[in-house]
Order: sequence, then C-alpha cells, then structure tokens
Amino acid sequence: MESISSAISELSQSANTMFILLGAIMVFAMHAGFAFLEVGTVRRKNQVNALAKIMSDFGFSALAYLFVGYWIAYGVTFYDSAAVLSERNGYDLVKFFFLMTFAAAIPAIISGGIAERGRFWPFLLGSALVVGCVYPVFEGIAWNGNYGIQAWLESRFGAPFHDFAGSVVVHGVGGWLALVAVVLLGVRHGRYKGGRLVAFPPSNIPFLALGAWILCIGWFGFNVMSAQTLDGISGLVAVNSLMAMVGGIISALIAGRNDPGFIHNGPLAGLVAVCAGSDVMHPFGALVVGAVAGVLFVWVFTQVQNRWKIDDVLGVWPLHGLCGVWGGIAAGIFGSEALGGLGGVSLMSQLLGTALGVLIAVVGGLIVYGLIKQVVGLRLDAEAEYNGADLSIHRIESTSEDR
Repeated sequence: MESISSAISELSQSANTMFILLGAIMVFAMHAGFAFLEVGTVRRKNQVNALAKIMSDFGFSALAYLFVGYWIAYGVTFYDSAAVLSERNGYDLVKFFFLMTFAAAIPAIISGGIAERGRFWPFLLGSALVVGCVYPVFEGIAWNGNYGIQAWLESRFGAPFHDFAGSVVVHGVGGWLALVAVVLLGVRHGRYKGGRLVAFPPSNIPFLALGAWILCIGWFGFNVMSAQTLDGISGLVAVNSLMAMVGGIISALIAGRNDPGFIHNGPLAGLVAVCAGSDVMHPFGALVVGAVAGVLFVWVFTQVQNRWKIDDVLGVWPLHGLCGVWGGIAAGIFGSEALGGLGGVSLMSQLLGTALGVLIAVVGGLIVYGLIKQVVGLRLDAEAEYNGADLSIHRIESTSEDR
C-alpha cells in the first residue's frame, strides 16, 4: 500500500508539473501575439523595432525576475544545487517559469504604448527595473499575502482582494505603468496639427488580427492554468473566459462601428477584465463584464485619449489599465452569490486592492521612467523619429526592395 501511495503521489506531482509547464508555454506564446499586434498597428518604418522590443524585453524581464523580482514577491531564490531544484519533478522551477511569463507581459504591454518614439536601451533598462522592483511588490501583496495587507482586508471586510489570473496584478499594473511612460514621452511628431488629431492608420491589419488571435488562444493558458495544479482546474474559468471574450467582440464591434482594430481588440478587453473573477463568476456575469470592457476600451481610446492628447499607440492604458481596473471591481460585483457567483469576495476589498495596484504602478512608473528620463532620456530625437525606429536603431527596414 505504501508503494502504491508513493507511486500515486509521484504521478500526481509529475502531472502538476506538466500542467503548469504547458501553461507557461501557452503564456510564453502570447508574447508573439503582443509582437504581431504591435507590428500590425505601428507604421511600417517602426515594425522591426516592435519585434525587437518584445523579444529583448522578454530576455531582460526573465533575468530581472529570476534574480530580484521572484525573491521580492515570494521570498524564493534559485541558489540551491540542481539536485535540490529538481525535487518534486522540478515543479518549483516550472512554477517560476509560469509566473515569469506573466511578469514579462508588463514590458510587452508598455511597449505598445510607447511605440514609434521611445529609445531602445533606456526602455530595456526600464523593463528590467519595473519587472524586478515594481511589479513584484504588488504581485507579492496579492498572490503571496506579503506585508499583511490581504490579512487585514479579510479581517476588516470578510474576504481578501481576489485576482485569480491578474486583471489588476498583471494588466492593471502594466497599463498604468504604460500611461506614466506615455505621458512622460509626449505625443508623436505630427500627431496633432492645428489642435486636430491626425490619424496614423494601422500598417498591417492581417498582422494585427494574427496578434489578437494568438493572444486569445494563449489566454486560456493564462486564465485556466492559473490554478497551477490539476486538482484546481475548473471548466468555469474556461467558459467565463470564453463568454467575456465574446462579450468584448460584440460590444467593440458595435461601439467601434465595424472598425477592424476595435473588433480585434474587443476580445482582449473582455479577457483582461474577466481574469480577476473568472473562477467565481457565473458565465452570464462574465458575458456582461466582457461587454462592458469592450465598450470601455472603444470609448476611452476614441474620446478620452484624444481629448487629453494621450498618444498611446495601441491603447494599452484603456485596454489593460482601465479594463484591468474594471475587472478587479467586477470580481467583487459578479462574483457575489447575489448575482449567481460563488461568493467569497468583498466589493470593498476589490476596490481597495485595485486602487493599491494602480497606486504602486503610478508611483513606481514615475520613479523608474522619471529617473531614466532625467539621466539618459527616454525619447528618440526628431530626426530619428521621422526616419523611423527601424533605420534609426536597428539599421534595417522590415522589407527590402530589390534594386
């Protein structure tokens, strides 16, 4: 009996390791989605830079999270021997891989906001700093109970802050960090003339659509596999993610008046918003959450950003920052038993936890990007911006012409 029990335990651990590894691979693949979404949106002279940023950001993020970020969030380092690290089939290593792909999404989000005029190396430095020192502060609070904040919320309001898959922890923090960087950078040259907005249409709708599809598919690893073990997996998370995605598609289609850019960003808005409460909402609630997010994205992108002259190229602040905030709050509304949810959430905890995430992102962004701006500068000079980041930084264009 003892040998049978041991074999079952070993099999279970192996299955959990494989489960979270597949999740890590799916979220890793989402970075290709970020890349193609940006490539399809920016002007042709900045396409190579978009691809190079996403790949380079991932490398810097991995190192920053390995040596600093993961330790800040979870108090775990990897200085033990390989024999120790490989215990439990290396589950702890694969868990790091999974959570590192979440952390690396932060610079990928920021990249879309600062596209076409941000300097390459200063923003790589900024990526390492936010992944290593800013993001893990709130990650540790929300997902590891650091500093006693979750315990205080639970004792005061009956439930801790609930963010199952990162509406606020990942997307909200990334979106608000991006807003700080965008504001510090200023608008692109030629974006406004005589006080009127000059449209810079997407350079490649098929690439934009491909990026959106890759993200949508990978998101089911992002959400469902946030359970991190097979016994925690729930079909409710999968269907809620699906319903929120559908709600975002339809509402963005209508609010965006058939615009293909909004149609393909609508599902992403819905998926951002449902992350927090995907494990506790009823599918009908998730549908509403996604639909609201789709409209919120379109309205803020077309009305608020233009009125305030915020030149957020991909709309990452409304898509991730504001829809992430909506998702954090919505988990406290639609996760309640009164609206068909599983309960165990508190609206007040959701409001306070979400506000804390925004505060940490804004303050951290001001420190990191403000310091870099003062020391080395964030923005390309006017000539480099006019010529495009591809030639100015990488000395190559996205397509060559035979001469």
